[in-house]
Amino acid sequence: MEAAMADMTPPAGAPAFLATHGWSGDISPVAGDASFRRYFRVASAGRSAILMDAPPPHEDPRPFIRIAQWLTDHGFAAPAIHAADLSQGLVLLEDFGDVRLRETADADEAAALPHYAAAIDLLVALRAHPAGDLPPYDRAVLHREAGLFVDWYCPAVGLTVDEPGYRAAWDAVFDHALTESPVTVLRDYHAENLMLVGAERRLGLLDFQDALAGHPAYDLVSLLQDARRDVDPMLEAAMLARYRSATGAGDDFLAAYHVLGAQRNAKIIGIFTRLWKRDGKPRYPTLCPRVWRYLERDLAQPALAPVARWFDANVPPALRGDPAALSA
Repeated sequence: MEAAMADMTPPAGAPAFLATHGWSGDISPVAGDASFRRYFRVASAGRSAILMDAPPPHEDPRPFIRIAQWLTDHGFAAPAIHAADLSQGLVLLEDFGDVRLRETADADEAAALPHYAAAIDLLVALRAHPAGDLPPYDRAVLHREAGLFVDWYCPAVGLTVDEPGYRAAWDAVFDHALTESPVTVLRDYHAENLMLVGAERRLGLLDFQDALAGHPAYDLVSLLQDARRDVDPMLEAAMLARYRSATGAGDDFLAAYHVLGAQRNAKIIGIFTRLWKRDGKPRYPTLCPRVWRYLERDLAQPALAPVARWFDANVPPALRGDPAALSA
């Protein structure tokens, strides 16, 4: 755990909140994340639950609760909500355990293949439903997110770049990333947020509070171009083929996948730089070389030609990597 997330003392109001809802016992830290949210396991009388601490005004747990209900109503495994106190930002959740796709795949990627296939099949099922009542993942959001790269990464490595040209390059490709039939896009659908629950190892979903209504290719990118672990290109290709076979998605979908891949990866490089520069979290820039590799693979696709030209003109290969190391 990084220094900025070192305080995993349970919130002062937790014991009273839990007692009000019939819980007591040990409260032990599980994790923090890149936001202000923290998670604790509550163990009491042979049962357990997860306490989410989403402190206002920094966090608002209502989107998580609303989207969890939507997912559950549509047959997907989001945590059940046992209790909530919105004024304190405390939410008591179903405990999905500690087995994540991340560690399972790291231990034996071949053995993890059925779990990746199940994750693809879940996205196929999600595509079958019109989007929930969510804000649109529209051109304005895509631009704002892509802009994090020039806002944070470029200054961190000492680059002065053509910002209007950057926006124009993305604008030339974003038609691929928009859809007239939006689905619920979970946005952080990757191996650290996919739990393998129970003896049957069914997929449990976490970290979906920022969901938007957008293109179904986005969550595929989150899974198959995972910023936190290397995904073998052969696995990526096989899982893309599985998705396309199940949905009939054609070349337009593949173009959308790579445009959204490039957009997401540029955004993540910006966010990881911000987490280091602004929030004092030194782990995140060390993840950027992996994300650059994904980004460069996406930029090699014909649909990304305008964006690739901008990167070639503005970001030398020697300045594509860990921003902390490059600025040292």
